[in-house]
Amino acid sequence: MRRDDREDPFGDIFDEIERMMGGDAPEQGGTDSHVDAFDEGDELRLVADLPGATKEEVSLQCDGETLTIEAGEHRERVRLPTRVDEHSAQATFNNGVLEVRFEKLDDAADIDLS
Repeated sequence: MRRDDREDPFGDIFDEIERMMGGDAPEQGGTDSHVDAFDEGDELRLVADLPGATKEEVSLQCDGETLTIEAGEHRERVRLPTRVDEHSAQATFNNGVLEVRFEKLDDAADIDLS
């Protein structure tokens, strides 16, 4: 049976908004995750729900602009809202909830004219 678009007139719009808000489409398999970012002044805090994952399955990589989360067969790339110092990362994982903290970097540098 063919899907009738009149049943959900906003489906495509919401899909596009979600794609735009999330940056790159997540690469994932099997489970859904939910990642929230919190700007805490000099720090950026990310909280991700990884239901069913164990600490041993979780792997994290960051290049200062994107955080890659792998947990078993699940893989997700999260575009960060601001540049961070990836070497400052501190992560905890407890009961399926991942929390990662980064020190934020200045968005721009002042240039002195001579």
